[in-house]
Amino acid sequence: MELAFIPSPSSGVLYLGPVPLRGYAFCIIIGVFVAVWLGNKRWIARGGRAGTVADIAVWAVPFGLIGGRLYHVITDYQLYFSEGRDWVDAFKIWEGGLGIWGAIAFGALGAWIGARRRGIPMPAYADAVAPGIALAQALGRWGNWFNQELYGKATDLPWAVEITSSADGRVPGTYHPTFLYESLWCIGVAVLVIWADRRFKLGHGRAFALYVAAYCAGRFWIEYMRVDDAHHILGLRLNNWTALFVFLLAVVYIVLSARMRPGREAVVEPGAEPTGGDAAEADADTDSEDSQHPEGGESAGAKDAKDSGDTKDAGDTEDAGDTEAAAKDVKDGADSAKKG
Repeated sequence: MELAFIPSPSSGVLYLGPVPLRGYAFCIIIGVFVAVWLGNKRWIARGGRAGTVADIAVWAVPFGLIGGRLYHVITDYQLYFSEGRDWVDAFKIWEGGLGIWGAIAFGALGAWIGARRRGIPMPAYADAVAPGIALAQALGRWGNWFNQELYGKATDLPWAVEITSSADGRVPGTYHPTFLYESLWCIGVAVLVIWADRRFKLGHGRAFALYVAAYCAGRFWIEYMRVDDAHHILGLRLNNWTALFVFLLAVVYIVLSARMRPGREAVVEPGAEPTGGDAAEADADTDSEDSQHPEGGESAGAKDAKDSGDTKDAGDTEDAGDTEAAAKDVKDGADSAKKG
């Protein structure tokens, strides 16, 4: 007997008054805002300007959406171009269907264009936004819940998701909520990248590569649980092979990058104002230099000694004058005595 389960929404559309807002699109929009917000905070902490992340995101987000949709349509072409299907549905992105592999690849291309226009090193930008991208994925996966898609095998576990739709070959019942598993995994990936970046001072794209490797590790076993139609190669789903291949590339990049370019970029955005700590350190150096070389090239003690010497010389001259005057008076007195 089913004691508990996660109910699916009766509709995938939310209404803001008379304005319809599809749950899938809403989750993606919220995810983008979170990614930009967190990326901006991390970019400023690295020495960049506020607003730079958002400016580059203007390029990255549209490219990412196009790439994600292209990957989905190409790898699941039968959903749009087989007999009885309408190819126009390939453009209905609000109905679901974004491949993360295409979204990251094309999104990186768009970000590279935006970063190049501003003279910003792309690896540094990627490191700053990596945890935000993971959180955006965590939020975006809930769009699959609104559309009652991307679930796993049948189960009677208390956290099973209830599927009520029978469209596109769905069978109503309770299933593993793989969208929830991936959402939680992405939150863990974001936490891992933030921790590792602070602990090991990751730079030159290694924080982003860590995000990619960690996500692929989770996506492999989550993908293995899914039951929706997919192309298989040697008994594994296409996305399993993609996750394995991308995971290996990310690990190789981390190893080679750490050997060839250790440490972290000193400057991430040309012309950006120094951080508060840098400014304070510069002021301290200036004060130290002033104390060692005061105005006029003389130390305070040397100047006082000179002034004291000048005063002493003046005093000595005055005393000598007084002595000569006294000696003259004595001589005059003696001469007067002889004459008298």
